[in-house]
Amino acid sequence: MKKVIQVMDTSFRDGFQSVYGARVLTPDFLPALEASVEAGITHFEAGGGARFQSLFFYCNESAFDMMDTFRTKVGPDANLQTLARGINVVALSQQPRDIIDLHAKMFKKHGMTTIRNFDALNDIRNLQYSAERITAHGLKHEVVITIMDLPPGCEGAHTPEFYLERLQLLLEKEVPFDSICFKDSSGTANPRKVYATIKGARKILPEDTHIRLHTHDTVGCGVSQYLAAIEAGVDGIDLAKNPVSGGTSQPDFISMWHALKGTDYTLDFDFEKILAATEVFEDCMKDYFVPPEARQVTALIAVSPMPGGALTANTMMMRDIKTLHLLPKVIKEFSEVVRLGGFGTSVTPVSQFYFQQAYANVALGRWKKITPDFGDMVLGYFGQTPVRPDPEIIKLAEKQRKKPIYHGDPLDLLEPGIPAATKKLAEHGLPITDENIFIIASCEGKGLDFLLGNSKVNVRKQTAASQLN
Repeated sequence: MKKVIQVMDTSFRDGFQSVYGARVLTPDFLPALEASVEAGITHFEAGGGARFQSLFFYCNESAFDMMDTFRTKVGPDANLQTLARGINVVALSQQPRDIIDLHAKMFKKHGMTTIRNFDALNDIRNLQYSAERITAHGLKHEVVITIMDLPPGCEGAHTPEFYLERLQLLLEKEVPFDSICFKDSSGTANPRKVYATIKGARKILPEDTHIRLHTHDTVGCGVSQYLAAIEAGVDGIDLAKNPVSGGTSQPDFISMWHALKGTDYTLDFDFEKILAATEVFEDCMKDYFVPPEARQVTALIAVSPMPGGALTANTMMMRDIKTLHLLPKVIKEFSEVVRLGGFGTSVTPVSQFYFQQAYANVALGRWKKITPDFGDMVLGYFGQTPVRPDPEIIKLAEKQRKKPIYHGDPLDLLEPGIPAATKKLAEHGLPITDENIFIIASCEGKGLDFLLGNSKVNVRKQTAASQLN
């Protein structure tokens, strides 16, 4: 009997983020979702990550309405999974304890089954409270260890030994979880390291623990990583369908099916049905602008680990402000920023901190300005980085941010968020609901704009009438 490797379809969350900068209107993809259900897919990534804020920021839609619609289309039994960023949940800034609890409550209410939960710094403190609240509200918790390869010459973290030490700490701290995922947002973890990590995790964890690997194909190693993980004992992987597969997104369903021919492993889908669903999906998305960088292998990312989701989100922004010509320099500078920044994994929000600092280094001169979030990260205000950042960068951050190094729990710095959000809603005569409170807390001013009816659609399509220059 061949071992069946389970698959989560990431097309409608990470696929959208990695190819379109998460700017996709809900009605446009629903026929493709229905076709995917008809193809037999029962596990979807359905929201969270950038697909929460982006709906309010760029689509003039409520993410909660999208999740409700998603659940209606797939039926009551499908596993709908979302992505959360530890104490940031689905925001770019840290959220206080009451908002972290509200996040789990709202996502359960709006039809989600599982929350995949990570911390970019692999600081276990940043996962403990969110894990407890996810579990308390009746959701499945998929805890994450974030992985990548470091730029050449760097050492001290991001080895199998480092990841397994993080895993041991998760177990010692009794962080509740139902499954575990090793998440490589930049697709840079080399396949042998992936193999050693999964093999080691399989020995540490209880025999029945479900282990997944998530990666991107930005460097062209996605299928190789999955093959290594499968050989090491992984139970599940993430795949996407064309036109949001490969490149900055996940490997394609059919590519992975093909790669497993002649092995002792198979995937839990019918390839002919997937091909039929892919045709519907391609038709649904035919008007959407696909950035060229989303469809190519970018070898430089192997030494400058910019995540697929961050790459296209930021190139969309650079197109908006007419600075796309700076991208090659920013990617090169990204390596330097990672090298000196303490080796937080290049995944949101840390990938944004890296990008912002790399962009500033290119636009203003190297280290002339420490960007606020990067500065706070190296000073410890987001948690403990895997290694100590460069001492000179710490000094610059202390001087420019006008604050000392912080060694405490980031959650202890935050005031409750519900009272402030409630006050903001009342000031503008808006309904005080749990949903509106969470929108204000996680989306701040742009969330308020949406609730006041001031948001505009900013979705980039290829048709002449809707193309944004």
